[in-house]
Amino acid sequence: MKVGVLGAAGRMGRSVCQAVSVDPDLTLAAAVDLHGHGQQVEQITISGELRAFADAQVDVVVDFTVAEASRVSVPWLAMHGIHAVVGTTGFTAEDLAQFTEAFGGGPAHCLIAPNFAISAVLMMRFAEIAAPYFDTAEVIEYHHDAKVDAPSGTAVTTAERMAAASGRWASDPTTEEKYPGSRGGLGPEGIRVHAVRMRGMVAHQEVLLGTLGQTLTIRQDSYDRASFMPGVLLACKRISDFPGVTLGLDTYLGI
Repeated sequence: MKVGVLGAAGRMGRSVCQAVSVDPDLTLAAAVDLHGHGQQVEQITISGELRAFADAQVDVVVDFTVAEASRVSVPWLAMHGIHAVVGTTGFTAEDLAQFTEAFGGGPAHCLIAPNFAISAVLMMRFAEIAAPYFDTAEVIEYHHDAKVDAPSGTAVTTAERMAAASGRWASDPTTEEKYPGSRGGLGPEGIRVHAVRMRGMVAHQEVLLGTLGQTLTIRQDSYDRASFMPGVLLACKRISDFPGVTLGLDTYLGI
């Protein structure tokens, strides 16, 4: 299978290129990055134009960019019959509807996942399973200090899935915040979400759940970007089995 990488000059993009290049079942055929045109990655010259994917006849493109760029690239891939594995976050409901329409009934398929670390996928699933058995819950996510958005897509997805699993959460007793925002962001069903940005970290998350006389902590840690690569490679290899648009890696893992 021939793979292209969008956002190839970034840290995640370069990690994907390296992982693809050493996988015996995949071939790195093209790399695109508007800000890295002309640079080299795994002996591939980075192009600044999407048409490089069509010229290289890639089967699937891995997109780790930003939502603004993906709003252009993802429909373009669908139009050219190329599968899309998307790690970009920050999409709106309208974006997802557009992507669903673009990939509906065509030969190309799309996976959009907030996190490709298998441990993170399991963490979100465990939190969803646990949610109905607890009265209070908070999500704390920790990322490197170069991350520009907050909270992370993984934290948002976790809170949304927990809220969908249980709408019976105790109310927040806080009536005064000495420092505004110290209780974190107010997520769905009142679940509080906290975002930490700190040098030395990569991507980490805790889900704290509590009820009478007991608490449960579910924690996931990605110490290196290599932690996302098994999920990315799995997605590239299995995407042809899942028509249309799939949200989250769960379905690919069968959980």
